[in-house]
Amino acid sequence: MSQVNLELELDAPVEGVFEAMADHARYDRFRPIGTSELIKEGATDRNGVGAVRRLKAWPLRFDEEITAYEWPSRLDYLIIDVNGPIEHDGGSIRFEPTASGTHVRWTSTFRITTPIVGGLLGAAFAFVLKRSFTKMLEDSARIAKAPAELAAEPA
Repeated sequence: MSQVNLELELDAPVEGVFEAMADHARYDRFRPIGTSELIKEGATDRNGVGAVRRLKAWPLRFDEEITAYEWPSRLDYLIIDVNGPIEHDGGSIRFEPTASGTHVRWTSTFRITTPIVGGLLGAAFAFVLKRSFTKMLEDSARIAKAPAELAAEPA
């Protein structure tokens, strides 16, 4: 089993950072993501619990279901389909307001199911994911701080 644990301080308001990270159809604004779409809306909120997003980050395609949605403090997800040998136990992004912006804690637990080398591949993939998550959060802060007309445009 492999895990990504990331904590980051962002110079942007918690509401804006959360909104950027919860806007599943527009994840293509984030540097690591090639394309994104909301393929199923959530039960009580478009981006809330039950929503399913499809993300493509070469060479992988992930379908992720939102399993917890507490505006503006928590967003959990589970990869329900992926075109690679990955089993996902879940991910959670926690957002806390600070005096200067937002503190974010992002965890994701998974395993690479490739026999013999899965553990090594898992460690390498965790490293890549941590870098990608960091870029996504940095981009969410940029989006949160941008004027409304700029935040609406893909990067």
